[in-house]
Amino acid sequence: MRVAYLGPAGTFTEEALRASAPDGVEEIPYTSVYEAVMAVQNGAVERAVVPIENSIEGSVNATLDALAGEASSVRIAGELVLEIEHCLVARDSLELDRITRVVSHPQATAQCAGFLRERLPAAERVTVASTAEAVRSVAETREPWAALGSRLAASLYGCRVLAEGVEDHPHNQTRFVWLAHESALAPPPGDEPLKTSIAFSGFNDDSPGALVSILGELSDRGINLSKIESRPRRVQLGHYIIFADLDGGLGDPAVEEGLAAVAKKVRELRILGSYPSAKGL
Repeated sequence: MRVAYLGPAGTFTEEALRASAPDGVEEIPYTSVYEAVMAVQNGAVERAVVPIENSIEGSVNATLDALAGEASSVRIAGELVLEIEHCLVARDSLELDRITRVVSHPQATAQCAGFLRERLPAAERVTVASTAEAVRSVAETREPWAALGSRLAASLYGCRVLAEGVEDHPHNQTRFVWLAHESALAPPPGDEPLKTSIAFSGFNDDSPGALVSILGELSDRGINLSKIESRPRRVQLGHYIIFADLDGGLGDPAVEEGLAAVAKKVRELRILGSYPSAKGL
């Protein structure tokens, strides 16, 4: 089975893949979340693993936007939660006050913002597509640069760990999802708690009580929402796509009835997936 992931080798996404993959997986790195998701949409791979939410910085918008946008045939097939420990990494041993640039993925930089303000206030912040790409970039230069990344990436690219555990909050966790094409989905196991993720848009966003009316179709049926948020619909200000995670699977009559009622009140309802709830690793 070919599995896409946010590469290159050494990302936290690769760690999540390896922690949860069945035997016989061929890992295929992609340079962005969008490309990994679209590889499933286009049939280049059978599965993908991408980050979707962090306990400090919230949702990974690139994943949400792809699932609610062009990846119309891609579904969430499973999820897992991984403890994330960021390291400050450089090509060689280096005093922190000599570092002139810190390179990383924007989520990692935000998760370590306090450390950077306190210990590296003068260092330039530079964004790249992944934490592993950040480590690889500092491994290839003799400039006094550092990266925020994993210990695995530091080992893979021959770098030194200058400091570990530099995230601002303990228990920093990222939720990752396994993605599959809707044509290749297997029914979820019947003995595990399920979660259903949805996205909907095209309702009277500017009318008082419009969203409450829609969500009432779920609460009236005893369906718990474990997450809800909005993203711009990209048509004009004030119009949004609403993302929500529901407790329960599509085989649950209450869930199916609630979603059918929601569908009548919105222009578009997309079921992003119905799958076993996360297991922490």
